[in-house]
Amino acid sequence: MNEVLKRFEQLGIIPVVKIDDAKDAAPLAKALCEGGLPVAEVTFRTAAAEEAIRNMVEACPDMFVGAGTVLTTEQVDRAIAAGCKFIVSPGLNPKIVKYCIEKGIPITPGTSSPTDIEQAIELGLEAVKFFPAEASGGLAKIKAMAAPYVNMRFMPTGGISEKNLTSYLDFPKILACGGSWMVSEALINGGKFDEIKKLTREAVNTMLGFELKHVGINATSEEEADGVATSFEKLFGFTKNVGSSSIFAGSAIEVMKTPYLGAHGHIAIQTNYIERAIYHMELQGFEFDMDTAKYNGGKMVAVYLKGELGGFAVHLLQKK
Repeated sequence: MNEVLKRFEQLGIIPVVKIDDAKDAAPLAKALCEGGLPVAEVTFRTAAAEEAIRNMVEACPDMFVGAGTVLTTEQVDRAIAAGCKFIVSPGLNPKIVKYCIEKGIPITPGTSSPTDIEQAIELGLEAVKFFPAEASGGLAKIKAMAAPYVNMRFMPTGGISEKNLTSYLDFPKILACGGSWMVSEALINGGKFDEIKKLTREAVNTMLGFELKHVGINATSEEEADGVATSFEKLFGFTKNVGSSSIFAGSAIEVMKTPYLGAHGHIAIQTNYIERAIYHMELQGFEFDMDTAKYNGGKMVAVYLKGELGGFAVHLLQKK
């Protein structure tokens, strides 16, 4: 998988934006970055698209900015000149795909049928856009079409919202989802960039689905751990369950038989997508101790953050 597709997968959500006035591009870019999604697909539906891409790149140099609704080779050239990192088109035009390949710019063309997918494979593509997603049959159609094409990945766009986002992303062949609910035309034209930032952060949180799983308490011995777990059982009816290294009281309290990470213990936070969560948390400046990572069947299921919060180590758990 090329680096652009890897970035799509890490991000999970690709905001699809239509900008009528290029002056809105810079504040929009900052709102998306501050909201946790340093990426945008700027559609060539308006005359402002090229300048908007340039303004975004200048305002936020590390932002992953691409061009969407690209229909001509001339638009490809303009997008590249403006500094875009990827191209997206609503349909699969072999001429445009070949031109992008020649130019060395990654392209994700739109598809909605097996015929489209087979053309994409013939052109050497690893991923395609599925558009318009909901109107074309949604996740059920993607699952049905994906079966024969074992190596193809999909980026559904059109009708994706916070309500159906994770149902799409749960399917392993979905690379990322394109969406515009956090960057609606009305919000952009109204200059409501604080609202865009808020909705963007909510979109990321919805995707990652963080939830408290359990709190771990460090005991100095197995006897002390048993006493603490027994107290929780007597007080609250949390059934005691003895394990090899710890004793659980219910599912939310874990008492370590010997001290582990964290001065007081640890806090376990579960997430929908652990590796995607790591990427987004690292964007905010947090670091992980990859020596603590645990795997099941080759997939990461747990890992600790570096450092402590309030005397507690914190680790992520992959939801089942």
